[in-house]
Amino acid sequence: MSIQWFPGHMNAARKKAAETMEDTDLVIEVLDARLPLASSNPMVEQLRLHRQRPCLKILNKSDLADPQATSEWAAYFQAQKDTHVLAISCKKPGDVNKIPAFCQRLAPHRGVPTKPLRMMIMGIPNVGKSTLMNALLKKRVAKVGDEPAVTKTQQRLYLGKHMVLVDTPGMLWPKIEMPDDGLMLAASHAVGVNAIVEEEVAAFLGGILLERYPQLLSSRYGFACDGLDGVGVLEQVAQRRGLRIKGGEFDLEKASHVLLVDYRSGALGRISLETPRSRQAALERFASERAEYERRQAEQQQARAELEQAG
Repeated sequence: MSIQWFPGHMNAARKKAAETMEDTDLVIEVLDARLPLASSNPMVEQLRLHRQRPCLKILNKSDLADPQATSEWAAYFQAQKDTHVLAISCKKPGDVNKIPAFCQRLAPHRGVPTKPLRMMIMGIPNVGKSTLMNALLKKRVAKVGDEPAVTKTQQRLYLGKHMVLVDTPGMLWPKIEMPDDGLMLAASHAVGVNAIVEEEVAAFLGGILLERYPQLLSSRYGFACDGLDGVGVLEQVAQRRGLRIKGGEFDLEKASHVLLVDYRSGALGRISLETPRSRQAALERFASERAEYERRQAEQQQARAELEQAG
């Protein structure tokens, strides 16, 4: 399953972001700490590198992520040029309060009456940007919702006297190359429900949990994980929760919803869907699969050409 979701307003938001970047001193990119690279929009990196702007990567929802994986991701990003990292939960005021001073250190030549520090907050849908904005300004300035893509236009706001924040709409990108990225984004509620099949997303999530966090599944639902696959996880959830349809068969649709909500809310425990190591392995696997696909395509094209010549 290859998930794609790029509504028209996102294309308009990308063009507006490119214009605003010219007058920006610092990019704050909000990522989901449970899937930092899968939730990193490559268009953000392209825009800020084109303008040579430093970036503060906010690993949000770190209270829901595996702390060991978050530590590895912080080191991964910190090693990149002009990139800095803060792992936070934007629901914790103490975490949020670290951000302004951190940003000021990254742009010491700004933040004075004649030169306010201009910051642009970017990220994918439903990653917590609006909640972060409200926490930073200590008032409700951005609409918060449980569905992705609530914010659709830029907002320019002032954080104190000498700091300007530009809040941008959540943006995905036109083509999600790796299918696993689309599934991770869907599992984490960054994709509109009209673009996904919940059972496929939940079965994918169940497979990751079996591989990395079987003890959390057993603890939450009370079943043994040996011999199961992703669909088997959904069947076990349905059995344990008494979710059946007419005729007595498991209601996998409801079981899928239960598993996804438990993951998203943190009820399952602290879970990361990717680590730097698993990301590298996924990239290598994807490159190999793509090379094999292109080889087969070339062979088929060659065979067709030979048939046409013979005819």
